[in-house]
Amino acid sequence: MNKSIKMLAISCSALALTACGGDEIVSPGTGGNVTINNNTPAPTPAPTPTPTPTGVTPAAGCPTISDPQGLTDSGTITGPTGEYRVCTLPSQFDVSSTLRQVDGLLYRLDGQVDVGADGGPAPDASDGADDTDVTLTIEPGVIIYAAGSSFLNINRGNMINAAGTASAPIIFTSQDNVLGLNDANSSGQWGGVILNGRAPVTDCEAPGATPGTVDCERLTEGATTPPRYGGATPDDNSGTMSYIQIRYSGFILSNGDELQSLTTGGVGNGTTFNNIMSYNSSDDGVEFFGGEVNVNRLVVVGAEDDSLDTDTGVQANLFEVIAVQRPGAGDTILEGDSNNSVSDDTPRQQTNIVNATFLANGVEQDQVLRLRGEADFSIANTVIVDQTGNTPCIRIDLPGTLAAAGSQADENGPPTFDSVVLDCATDFRDGSDGVTAAQAQAAFDAGSNNDAGFTNTLLTLGGAPFINGTNENGVAAFDPTALSTFFTTLGYIGAVPDQASNWAEGWTCNSATITLGSANTGACESLPI
Repeated sequence: MNKSIKMLAISCSALALTACGGDEIVSPGTGGNVTINNNTPAPTPAPTPTPTPTGVTPAAGCPTISDPQGLTDSGTITGPTGEYRVCTLPSQFDVSSTLRQVDGLLYRLDGQVDVGADGGPAPDASDGADDTDVTLTIEPGVIIYAAGSSFLNINRGNMINAAGTASAPIIFTSQDNVLGLNDANSSGQWGGVILNGRAPVTDCEAPGATPGTVDCERLTEGATTPPRYGGATPDDNSGTMSYIQIRYSGFILSNGDELQSLTTGGVGNGTTFNNIMSYNSSDDGVEFFGGEVNVNRLVVVGAEDDSLDTDTGVQANLFEVIAVQRPGAGDTILEGDSNNSVSDDTPRQQTNIVNATFLANGVEQDQVLRLRGEADFSIANTVIVDQTGNTPCIRIDLPGTLAAAGSQADENGPPTFDSVVLDCATDFRDGSDGVTAAQAQAAFDAGSNNDAGFTNTLLTLGGAPFINGTNENGVAAFDPTALSTFFTTLGYIGAVPDQASNWAEGWTCNSATITLGSANTGACESLPI
């Protein structure tokens, strides 16, 4: 018997034996009792105490919101980062409301959650100058999760005000992410986020409707009860999304479609998008259907279809873009298709991409960029790298995509490339309907400061390179202000010129695919704490 147990035995003999509980004398890890006196019956073992939770502890309850339906207290959920109070959102917000950031609290989507009802394709002057019925405000640092076919939908005539910050991004994610069940290849665990607006679109649902008018509407792809979008209000405002992460989206719905992390339909140029991250969508990272979309600072990682998809006459300006495929997943980095060759619809798609870094590592290995549908494209100050060793950089389909500017006022002619560098084993490939690799190369060579024989010197910050090195910073930059007043002249190509200028630092999450910043909110497989 060691000294400590002898002392305990003496102490117990001086008091009533019943005062010495089993908790006080059990040696950790023995799973039983220590016998003090062989002549005295051993006390009944006490139950193993419940471990004190570590990390996050649940909020006391759900906050009050302005909508009288309120939030539903759905108990708690526990994962590796702690235990959280779960507050389930109503199926439709009928009154402008705010989702407050509360420590130890998560908001939950249960099925399709609508912000307001569809206000139709034309503004209603009786609702005021902005014709906004319902605004959902989400405070910085809020985390919203969902499972299965659940998704958030902002209907026409309503707005979202989701303005996170660099230190407190807003995160939309999956239930499995909360539970700590995900790995580097997890995806498709819930729907995504949809914004609908009244800006012009093509490919009208109604037979005989004129594209770009209030009679031209469409149903949102991938929704079980699809909302409508489209109209004739180019400056329509669907709200603000800033410093946002959207993780593990793309659940396959009952109609066989999948949602993207972020889907816009007919969103107008009054809508603000900046610092948006899509992570491991099982479909596209983002898809823009029509409207006029301006996005500054967009990160797409691990999309299993296209990283960027543009369609139905969208007028899109994408500025400072990082798109990275995870190994063995994904189709193209960019797919553009507005079917102008079929219907000659207007407005013709015009997508401008400036200061991007595209790292192709997908499974399809057909091409990095696929431009088709007689859509118009301008790509400038961009670095394109094939990491598979087998994926051609550029494919152009349909002779009309390469045609000179036509009789339509917005028909801009073949794609333009300026200060674009390619590091691919094969730079160009044949497209469909007779477009050859040589014709694609001719369109590329017609631009300024392009280099199809480029050797990248991108630096490695953690998992994958995306920061310029010596060769990238040696390329003369193109002035993009002629493409749109949305752009400014940065003076370099690629998304990030050096580590000190890494705008992805702090508000994104890191993964096995890519480390975007050492000071990030943490790993994508975990919630920030």
